[in-house]
Amino acid sequence: MRVADLVVRRYLAIGGRGPEDVVADARGRVLTGVEDGRILRLDGLADPDTARVERLADTGGRPLGLELLPDDALLVCDAERGLLRVDLTDGRVDVLADSVAGEPLRFCSNVVALPDGSVCFTVSSRRYPLHQWIGDLVEHTGTGRLLRLAPGSRTPEVLLEGLEFANGLAPSADASFLVVAETGACRLTRYWLTGPRAGQADPFAEHLPGMPDNLWRAAPDGPLWVALAGPRVPPLELLHRSAPAVRRTAARLAVRTPFRPTGTIGALALDDTGAVLHHHTRRHSRFRMVTSVCEASGHLVLGSLWERGVALCEPPAPK
Repeated sequence: MRVADLVVRRYLAIGGRGPEDVVADARGRVLTGVEDGRILRLDGLADPDTARVERLADTGGRPLGLELLPDDALLVCDAERGLLRVDLTDGRVDVLADSVAGEPLRFCSNVVALPDGSVCFTVSSRRYPLHQWIGDLVEHTGTGRLLRLAPGSRTPEVLLEGLEFANGLAPSADASFLVVAETGACRLTRYWLTGPRAGQADPFAEHLPGMPDNLWRAAPDGPLWVALAGPRVPPLELLHRSAPAVRRTAARLAVRTPFRPTGTIGALALDDTGAVLHHHTRRHSRFRMVTSVCEASGHLVLGSLWERGVALCEPPAPK
């Protein structure tokens, strides 16, 4: 697979910091959540000179992963408040779940709605909150989880645990399995929903060229896009093989040290066998820490936990 340059056409400021997840609707508009709790919709991206930013709601927390619903609503993983449902017509915010087995839900990361009406979502860490996310990556806690909320229920069940910073989430084309990004392990894990292996997990794509973050696909027959938040870090991978006490000490130092992301960004597109269809990367980018990617209005749109806007990039060449 040839690695293509990730060509940034322009940057679009949105009046808020940290558009961590970007998702596109059927009209080519992009929704995102920012650091101060607002849910924003970006319209007119086909002509960025006239693009508009519209405030739709405020979660009162820190929105991360998003999932559009067909009834003009939005599922939101809020790192402070749990799993939310936002009515996009009036901005009403409802809490769907804020605890599991008596433990408060913190650091909810990404969410998908399944055809049977259930909702699955990830929790990145049970030990570190969002503002100390780097501590979990350094300590390599393996406390990430995949959870499911049944239709009409307010009590999530644990489908899978022991994940290394569980992050992005997306279903297969036939909804027979979910793909979960494990940022701390540079891999994608498959969790089977149906068939003889239902309830089991296995590797979907390993040894990725960077740390996977949010996942997105436009349609069941479309590719699975993977945002690469940063390159692999060999010293960090070496640290992961050290004793737990060493990793805990390193994590305590890491959360106190000012963080600045590298200028290496990337995005992958995979099919449902885990084969790479596209690999785009850029070194020395001014737009840093790409945490999400979607296709909208003729662009690859990049989101970032770090930046104050989104990047509009050249889409992949058709096969």
